[in-house]
Amino acid sequence: MAGILDVPKPRVTCSMLTQYISRPVCFVGRVEKVHPTGKTFTVADGEGKVATVELNDPLEEELSGIVEVIGMVSNKGAIMATTYNVLREDKGILFDLELYTEALKVIHDFPQHYPFVVAASG
Repeated sequence: MAGILDVPKPRVTCSMLTQYISRPVCFVGRVEKVHPTGKTFTVADGEGKVATVELNDPLEEELSGIVEVIGMVSNKGAIMATTYNVLREDKGILFDLELYTEALKVIHDFPQHYPFVVAASG
């Protein structure tokens, strides 16, 4: 079975998480709060809605700004992170999270033009 990093993952917002329970997703949001244990943090999407991200191991670095999380959606709607990447904004180019969210809505509204799954030929 292919690992989570090897399979197509839809990009989602907080309001879409419940549609992807037990499935891999890619989520981009702004870090809101990191739990003192470092094992969970919350992220807000471009609409200001908040999702919880749960980690297998505690954070070893300070986490802030925009982050891309890849993981599975739990039954509670939390993202069980496999990996995350901080999108640096230190070069003066800010990430427009609201515009990103609008683009996701278009992608999800027109799946025939933006397919997430590539059909296997054989």
